[in-house]
Amino acid sequence: MNASRTDTGRLRCMPRPSRGVRLLLALSLLTLTGAAGCSSIGYYWQAMRGQMELVRKSRPIPEVIADSVTEPKLRDTLQQVTTMREFASRELALPDNGSYRSYADLGRPYVVWNVFATGEFSTHAKEWCFPIAGCVGYRGYFSEAAARAFAQEQEQAGLDVFVGGVPAYSTLGWLDDPVLSTFIHYPPTELARLIFHELSHQVVYVKGDTTFNESFAVAVETEGVQRWVRAHGNADMQRAFERWQSRKRDFVELIERTRAKLDALYREAEVEKAELRQRKAAVFADMRAEYALIKQGWGGFSGYDGWFAQPLNNAQLASVALYTQLVPAFQALLQAHDGDMRGFYAEVERLSKLPADERNRRLGHR
Repeated sequence: MNASRTDTGRLRCMPRPSRGVRLLLALSLLTLTGAAGCSSIGYYWQAMRGQMELVRKSRPIPEVIADSVTEPKLRDTLQQVTTMREFASRELALPDNGSYRSYADLGRPYVVWNVFATGEFSTHAKEWCFPIAGCVGYRGYFSEAAARAFAQEQEQAGLDVFVGGVPAYSTLGWLDDPVLSTFIHYPPTELARLIFHELSHQVVYVKGDTTFNESFAVAVETEGVQRWVRAHGNADMQRAFERWQSRKRDFVELIERTRAKLDALYREAEVEKAELRQRKAAVFADMRAEYALIKQGWGGFSGYDGWFAQPLNNAQLASVALYTQLVPAFQALLQAHDGDMRGFYAEVERLSKLPADERNRRLGHR
């Protein structure tokens, strides 16, 4: 497939497909490549209906702002989004296109629900394969009920399963992704974070490497929010973002310590399954207790309480690890380029062309 790079650093196909073709291609991001059957056909149609809903409900942000029935709070936030969107392209070299220049009110808390699954004695996410996105460590549904029904099937097959609501996702530039009601009322730094994260998937995306893609996007979002706060925020916002970053680091480090303990446990081949289950439960109990201690230093912050209120399992750990494992490596790479985003993107693209083993070796990932 012939491709050219725009001045924003986005890899883009030439010529761009028509809107109808792009819609079908975007839908294929969510469609299984396996043998046809009732299950996969149903999955295809729920994906198509969900994406068509986003297209149908999207309105240009200037139109929503000008509408007399738009609530003042939403109008103010959308004006702020416009500033963030311009900042993303101008200061972060993210794609300057139609994404996040429209708004869609979905009337539900999440746009999709992702299903994560692992083996009973594994912390590595099961993968599902798609035509464009490649193999990814989750499977997304536009309906929570459908996601939970599929999750139940996986549980019945003996897997650890976790269902997580997702406020935003990217069609990788095939469509102009809208700002959604599922995240529009987030605090400003969170709103900026999501926009920067999803746009970064249009810069570099490796089929079949979820950890690479998501860790890269998290590194971009973190750098982006830091720069945006310096340019458009205030001291209070800066301190709030730093506190949020510190708490997130504590949470991720706890996840990684727990995964390391479980990985070591699961490698003990001589241990009977019944004993493994008991020791696995003990590790998760220790994790919950450690979270309670960590939380005492957070000044009353309870943002992760809902996560820990659920029955903890391997899939829940995997859902976090997929997004965080390589973040330090990407941040070091950005620092090595003195914060130059275009140079950083070019280096990440070079890495993306390498075989997976070599790519992981250079990023320090086993």
